[in-house]
Amino acid sequence: MWYIWLILAGIFLIFEIMTAGFLLFWLSIGALITMVVSFFTSNIAIQTAVFVVSSTILIFATKPFVKKFAKTKTVKTNAFSIVGQNGIVIKDIDSINSKGQIKVDGELWSAIGKNDINIKKGTEVEIVEIKGVKAIVTPLKK
Repeated sequence: MWYIWLILAGIFLIFEIMTAGFLLFWLSIGALITMVVSFFTSNIAIQTAVFVVSSTILIFATKPFVKKFAKTKTVKTNAFSIVGQNGIVIKDIDSINSKGQIKVDGELWSAIGKNDINIKKGTEVEIVEIKGVKAIVTPLKK
């Protein structure tokens, strides 16, 4: 029966390599632990219980450790990449009529003022969020 657990461990490991998660690795280790247990008992119920218990313990015991070292930094792309940046108003921002334009990193964006404020041309602004296709901006304090 040990060879079945070895094959299962290999299958879990292959699928782990093909996926982005970090779950099947622990199932593979659980299958290897169960393979060792199968040398001492041929009872399939005991082997299955060892597999389930060892895999569960490995998953939950290592989850905080894996989270600590596998922090992924999300890279903002497209429209959300300008949030937090500064721009310059090139057409007066009239938030009531939803008109106005800013320039950020050489790109032109339609913009409205946060809390429906109007902002004059030439004012430096900070982009605080994106709503649809418009940048929501606030004037920078000087």
